[in-house]
Amino acid sequence: MLPAFCERLLSWFDQHGRRDLPWQQERSAYRVWVSEIMLQQTQVGTVIPYFEAFMARFPTLATLAGAPLDAVLQSWSGLGYYARARNLQRAAKLLIDTHGGQFPADLAALAALPGIGRSTAGAILALSLGQRAPILDGNVKRVLARYRCIEGLPTLPATARALWQLAEELMPSTRCADYTQAMMDLGATLCGRTQPACGRCPVQTDCLAQARGTQLNYPARKPRKTLPRRATCMLVLARVDQADLLLERRAPTGIWGGLWAFPEVSDATAASRWCDEHGLARCGAVQQLAEITHTFTHFQLKITPLLLWVTESGTHCMDSDQLLWYNAAAPAAVGLPQPVRDLVRSISLTAKEFSS
Repeated sequence: MLPAFCERLLSWFDQHGRRDLPWQQERSAYRVWVSEIMLQQTQVGTVIPYFEAFMARFPTLATLAGAPLDAVLQSWSGLGYYARARNLQRAAKLLIDTHGGQFPADLAALAALPGIGRSTAGAILALSLGQRAPILDGNVKRVLARYRCIEGLPTLPATARALWQLAEELMPSTRCADYTQAMMDLGATLCGRTQPACGRCPVQTDCLAQARGTQLNYPARKPRKTLPRRATCMLVLARVDQADLLLERRAPTGIWGGLWAFPEVSDATAASRWCDEHGLARCGAVQQLAEITHTFTHFQLKITPLLLWVTESGTHCMDSDQLLWYNAAAPAAVGLPQPVRDLVRSISLTAKEFSS
């Protein structure tokens, strides 16, 4: 017989669980894996259209492994945390090269792949293969921390051990896929961070935090800090009569690694110097556009776009594969960070007006 916790949870899931999410329609290891990576630090509503488009473009592990990185990053553009996309393809190549194109059924081997880790590996095994493999994503951490009033930041080793131990103890040996989905659904729909619906929770009768009225204390959270601020100028170079904008490939690691963005300069003087160094003739003065503030996990970035119309005075600019003339009307298959995407949309109309 199932323990009382599992029995109540699964009975609730049978009536109220989510079954219409796109990655649930065909629970292959590949589809579960892609969805789990996309869902890291990203809400379901945001992920759904990205997942559907990604599956249409890369329907199999082999197509993902063999695709140009630019194409993968283009499909990820706007979803953020781009290391996830780079690791996704790295893992796909390893699965093809060292695992015969199959996902290993061993938790440790799966967790060792780039970007996966213990919890994501558990989700892949439980949801696609029905294995007994506990998970500990953000929603499940919240449910478990409240259920047994587990103190401490979840990132601390002692807290993490306690959460993993409880996850292991509670997980049944049957209906593992349903149980895993039920835990995620409970955290996402009822056991919310700020307004838990305890009156409708199937496990409320023995939830310690609910009994003590301390639900909002769990899991513990770091004190909110003021994010440090950084500033940069983005050089928006528009080619006269072409409505093209010049983009530069960023370094493969770091912020927006491997994506295409506008070159960064310190000020208008540096912008003019950049043009001279790359064989671009300036047409008119530098125009400062409206500032943009983009928030990352650990800092805020203030972007000052500097618009400058140019013509090519030679071939030097396109000698490097690190530079690209980008036309929004016929976009190249490359990945763009969200602020760059927004700037391209706003400036493309101006470019057309200038060239008409």
